[in-house]
Amino acid sequence: MQKKRNIIYAAIAVVCIIALIAILRSFNADHTGKYHPRSYQDIINSGIIHATTEYNSIGFHVENDTIAGFHYELIQEFAKSKGLKVQITPSMSLQEQIEGLNTGEYDIIASSMLITTEQKDSVLLFTQPILHNRQILVQRKPSGDTDSTYIKDILELGKKTVYIPQGSPAYYRIQNLATEIADTIYIKEIPKYSTEQLMSLVAHSDIDYAICEESIAKGIISQYPQLDINTAISFNQFYGWGVNKESAELRDSINLWLEKYMQTKDFSRLTNRYFK
Repeated sequence: MQKKRNIIYAAIAVVCIIALIAILRSFNADHTGKYHPRSYQDIINSGIIHATTEYNSIGFHVENDTIAGFHYELIQEFAKSKGLKVQITPSMSLQEQIEGLNTGEYDIIASSMLITTEQKDSVLLFTQPILHNRQILVQRKPSGDTDSTYIKDILELGKKTVYIPQGSPAYYRIQNLATEIADTIYIKEIPKYSTEQLMSLVAHSDIDYAICEESIAKGIISQYPQLDINTAISFNQFYGWGVNKESAELRDSINLWLEKYMQTKDFSRLTNRYFK
C-alpha cells in the first residue's frame, strides 16, 4: 500500500513540475507565441541565472557526494561576482541546449563549445575563448601487428565509421577531414550519449571509433587502459560558452569578468585541477 502511495505522489510531482515549466515558459512568450531570452537586467533582478552544461567530468558531475566540474565551478564564480545564484540543468544534447536558449529556459550554455563559423551563423553568441582543445580519435589499442581495426594515421579513416554525440561540432571537422584525405568518412550521430559514454562503447568493442575532446579523454583514460587516444584529428581550437543572439549584454558582462578572472591564481588552480 505504501509503495502504491509513493508511486501516486511521484506521479503528482512529475505533473506539477511539467505544469510549472509550461507556466514559466509562457512568461517568456509574447502574444504571438514567440519566445524571448531574458534580458541581463531580468537576470539580475531575479537573482538567478539559468545555465545548462554537459554531465561529464569537465562540465558537471557528482564526486563523493559533492558537485564538481570545471564549467560548474566557473559559472558559480561568475554568478557569485554578480550576486546571483546558479540553477544548473545538465543536458547531453547540444540541440536541446540551443532550443533551451531560444525558449528562454536557459540563459547560458556553460559547456566546452567549439567556436565555429557554423554556430556563429545560427543562434549563438560566443563568449571569449575559455579553453584550447582539440578533437582526437578514440580507438582500442592494437591486439597485434595484424590488427586491421587499429589506425596509425588519419589517412586510414577513409571508409571507416566514426561515432559522435548528436549535434557535436566535430561533425564539421570530420567532413573537412574527409575532403582533405579525398575519401569518405561515415559519421554516426548518437542522441543522448556523451563523449564519455562513447568512449565506454569503444572500450567494450560495441563500436570501433569515436571522436572526443582531448581534455575529456585525458580525464577518464585511466578507467580504460585498453583505449588509445593519441591520434589527433584537429589542431587546437577555441572553446567558450554560448548565449542567445539577443543576449549581447549578458555576453559582454561575462567577457569583462572572464578577462579579469582568467588572470587570477584561482583560475590557474581551477584549470590545473581539471586539465593537468
